[in-house]
Amino acid sequence: MNTRYLNTFICVVVTLTSSFALMSQNNTNPLLVEKFGTPFETAPYDKIKPEYFLPAVQEAIKQGRAEIDAIANNPAKPTFANTIEAMEKSGRLLSRTTSVFFNLNSVETTPELQKVARDISPLMSDYGNDITLNEKLFKRVKAVWDSRNSLKLTPEQAKLLDDTYKGFSRNGANLSDADKEKLRAIDKELAETGLKFNENVLAETNNFHLVVDNPADLGEMPDNIKESAAAIAKSKGLDGKWIFTLQQPSYLPFMTYCPNRDLRQKMYIAYNSRCAKDNEFDNRPVAIQIAMLRYQKAALLGYKNYAEYALENRMAKNTQNVNDFLGKLLEKSAPYGKNDVQAVQEYMNANGADFQLQPWDWSFYSEKLKAEKYSVNEEELRPYFALDNVVKGIFTLANKLYGVSFKERHDIAVWHQDVKVYEVFDNDGKHLALFYADYFPRAGKRPGAWMNSLSPQYMENGVDVRPIVVNVCNFTPPSSDKPSLLSPMEVTTAFHEFGHALHGMLAKTKYSELSGTSVPRDFVELPSQVLENWAFEKEMLALYANHYETNEPIPADLVEKLNKSKLYNQGYATMRQLSLGMLDMAWYTQDFSGVNTVEEASQKVGGFTSFERKAVADAAVLPTVDGTAIGTTFGHIFGGGYAAGYYSYKWAEVLDADAFSLFKAKGLFDKATAQSFRDNILSKGGSEDPMILYKRFRGQEPSLDALLKKSGFAGR
Repeated sequence: MNTRYLNTFICVVVTLTSSFALMSQNNTNPLLVEKFGTPFETAPYDKIKPEYFLPAVQEAIKQGRAEIDAIANNPAKPTFANTIEAMEKSGRLLSRTTSVFFNLNSVETTPELQKVARDISPLMSDYGNDITLNEKLFKRVKAVWDSRNSLKLTPEQAKLLDDTYKGFSRNGANLSDADKEKLRAIDKELAETGLKFNENVLAETNNFHLVVDNPADLGEMPDNIKESAAAIAKSKGLDGKWIFTLQQPSYLPFMTYCPNRDLRQKMYIAYNSRCAKDNEFDNRPVAIQIAMLRYQKAALLGYKNYAEYALENRMAKNTQNVNDFLGKLLEKSAPYGKNDVQAVQEYMNANGADFQLQPWDWSFYSEKLKAEKYSVNEEELRPYFALDNVVKGIFTLANKLYGVSFKERHDIAVWHQDVKVYEVFDNDGKHLALFYADYFPRAGKRPGAWMNSLSPQYMENGVDVRPIVVNVCNFTPPSSDKPSLLSPMEVTTAFHEFGHALHGMLAKTKYSELSGTSVPRDFVELPSQVLENWAFEKEMLALYANHYETNEPIPADLVEKLNKSKLYNQGYATMRQLSLGMLDMAWYTQDFSGVNTVEEASQKVGGFTSFERKAVADAAVLPTVDGTAIGTTFGHIFGGGYAAGYYSYKWAEVLDADAFSLFKAKGLFDKATAQSFRDNILSKGGSEDPMILYKRFRGQEPSLDALLKKSGFAGR
């Protein structure tokens, strides 16, 4: 039973399967042909129009229903093969169609595509519920489940059966008919509000720009950022001026280098008040509605709150474990976070600033202090981090660890001219995967960075069907005379997202439902975060950090400065991340019993802003600002798949710090350690319990001590 299309896009998007059954009609619609007839059956993005999607989804749902009906009404005794495996293979045309659609809607959306999303959302919600609430189908699933101990299943088959049975029971199969109808209504409304949340964020991000006409206000801003801002201004008929937007490659440098405090304040408030104003894009009621609906769903299914429902199938298991974890890290990091802020305040005062540090001062002054303390700044480093060199470095790392290699393809259609496509080969020279790379911001692309599997790996009739994956980022774009030059943060993001990509590329499971990134939310970040550790190691920098003009390697003294500065403001950064995890848990442990409207829910939590500030108070290190909010653009938990799961980033840091310590001990490019990580983690996907997989690789359970040491909270 393929239900992945029901998930929305997130930092890592759970994949949609791509193979499908024969279609003989509607062959004028390129989405409904038997085969695309393209290299590796890639989507023909150059031939697809928005109007093709709705009829394709409708036809695919029709076929999917027929497949499910055939399974549910099969007169033969329920078996693993004719029920569980048959369901896993069903709905592939719908999966292929929605894979193409959701990717396009996130990277190159238009008003037409957004309308299609609103049209197909209720159709897909109904289809998903028609499967999980199908009594005949569940009866067959339960029959197989009840006989599981006598079936002699492989570990992967047992995991698929377990996931399938729980998928039914956790999605209403045991409810009364009346409650099933309530669940249908909730799921449909959740799908619609999630789309609205993301559309509002994109609209508010695109609706603001700041015009600068005084060169002095640009300060020490990188030339390529100034040139990009000038190009935007010129495109709007404002020659000789600069326009800055709320896209991260524009916003972050502005906040770091603009010496005009009033303009920084204006920019900060514009960014942090997105979707928190009384206008058509206000996400405060939308977020409350989503939290309330998720509570209602969890309560209907017999859970205390949505967090308990969401955590049941994750490594953390319950809210107590998550809150204890966040609390312990907060206790360890708080003194360092407060010291970080105090140090910046003292630096400001010593340099003539007679005011209290405000959020719009943080990036500007902390960067100056960093430059003074470590004699290093981003602009010194950027020339050594040209995007093309970083990508080559990442490919080299993948080759050193896993023996894989990459060759750019120019014969595969893409959704935008900036997108590059690479064929990936395994260490034996065989085709391993296809990799799309989409790195620059544009108006139709949502903010952030993520990996998405356009189609997963799986086995079909003895054939290993290889995956198609994509990395999407919003990096500093090239200027008229310079290539894309990345900041250290952007370099880290590139490594992070490629770690997710490797999880998809190196998958080797039988079932698509268990392939690649189809793992618990608090395990999925391990492959991505562990790869970050290589980015600035001396041996790794020697492989890719060359000056974009001279090709000279990054100087040894600059490497030393960079690595000495790695712990700079680590306390502040950790507390910031913890505050987001705490806010997430606050929303999804909230009791909305007896609440039926957004207005009632808002009153119960004491208002959106008050609730938010109370939730993050223990981790707040900078003053709050009237009119701003966090949750109104917090797409991970309201418009994506991290609801009651944002703690996963810190949870996975424990895993990645512990895992990388083994590489440090054995050797940064030790092939035996890498092979073990590939065999036990990357290739296995969700085919076994994640802790079993981790212990098989590491030989022990992960230790928090490794993270504390890495973060500098152990004896710093």
